[in-house]
Amino acid sequence: MNQPIKFYSTGDEYGEFSNFATYPIRIGNRIWPTSEHYFQAMKFKDKKDQEQIRKANSPMLAARMGRDRKRTLRKDWESAKVNVMHEALVAKFTQHEELRELLLGTGDAKIIEHTANDGYWGDGGDGRGKNMLGRLLVELRETLRSQTTEGSLDSGE
Repeated sequence: MNQPIKFYSTGDEYGEFSNFATYPIRIGNRIWPTSEHYFQAMKFKDKKDQEQIRKANSPMLAARMGRDRKRTLRKDWESAKVNVMHEALVAKFTQHEELRELLLGTGDAKIIEHTANDGYWGDGGDGRGKNMLGRLLVELRETLRSQTTEGSLDSGE
């Protein structure tokens, strides 16, 4: 069994998996500096709020702005957030070939966002968190793998 892959900081091994890693993504007709910028901006219905977060000069600032409750949170945010994160990850790992290869290169290893700062997206630091970000990455890896397999079968005909 492969050792689990733990990531958190962009400077760590597999730091590219962090939403703070600077891999711009295009969703719709807009470019977002990082998946963190997109995720945080999508918490709000107001286009002005979204645009201010998109223009934040760092993912840390985007995260801070996204946690600012002076802005009005979408009413459906709790039910929408996993889909929003999934959308950001799909964009990130399909628009950057090197990231796609890195993710596919993890084999069947469990992927864990290892941090005491987050018990929902991460493992809570002690493994008791939900690790939703890691789970979404594993799910995306499977999707990309099946597309790669299907693609190689098609191109051989």
